[in-house]
Amino acid sequence: MDRSELADFVRRCRTRLAPADVGLPEGARRRTPGLRREEVAQLAGMSTDHYTRLEQARGSRPSRQMLSALARALRLTGDERDHLFHLAGEVEPRDRPATDHVRPGLLLVLDRLTDTPAQVVSDRGDVLAQNAMSKALAGDASARPEAERNVVWRYFTDPAARELFPAEEHEHAARVAVADLRATLAARPDDARLAGLVRRLRARSEEFAALWDAHDVALRRTDVKRFLHPVVGVLELDCEVLLSPEHDQRLVVYTARPGSESRERLELLRVVGLQDLTRG
Repeated sequence: MDRSELADFVRRCRTRLAPADVGLPEGARRRTPGLRREEVAQLAGMSTDHYTRLEQARGSRPSRQMLSALARALRLTGDERDHLFHLAGEVEPRDRPATDHVRPGLLLVLDRLTDTPAQVVSDRGDVLAQNAMSKALAGDASARPEAERNVVWRYFTDPAARELFPAEEHEHAARVAVADLRATLAARPDDARLAGLVRRLRARSEEFAALWDAHDVALRRTDVKRFLHPVVGVLELDCEVLLSPEHDQRLVVYTARPGSESRERLELLRVVGLQDLTRG
């Protein structure tokens, strides 16, 4: 691990970013260019002290998971992400058929969606990035252990994950999730990580195993979803799925129809939910 080079690289990447580049308000006048250290730490899901020590070349060796989170927070390109791994003494993550590194173009769009929930999800179902509204609606995925950031895994193994949806929506949501996962595995049959997820789900959930054996296949596209939020109530939202060129990452955007009650509740969520995030 080259601590001094790593410190210099992340510091320069931080100073080249403006708050607007990552969906943050400009706020008070800044004495130095770029993001503040605490802002990068928040985006990466790490403590400010940990990030500060990293920039000062005195931090411990970051984990691969932390390096990936830092690459997303700093909006690094694929080459820059690999360089970050090299400086930390890690091999760049080339061994996966589908990358977990969110493309800067998708993050650029995500950062500008400030009034509606949106997130970037891999075709395996891993939540890779969320905007503030998505966290207010469904919780902060980055706060969970890595294995529990997969929406399919949580839906079939954690009863609390279904509390976000009305009971009458559960069966449909389960079928859609399994059909989408089967279509993804058919497209990438050699993806060991994807096959492992399916294997673990079949062993853990009888419901998943039965739906998998039904062999329904359908990629997730436009849909209408109903969410049951504990504060603002039921929201009926249009779900638009935008695919990356390689189709291995998806930008999922939820919008409410103008003039609808859900639109009013979404605006309330923006106010109340973001206040809760700030206090957290």
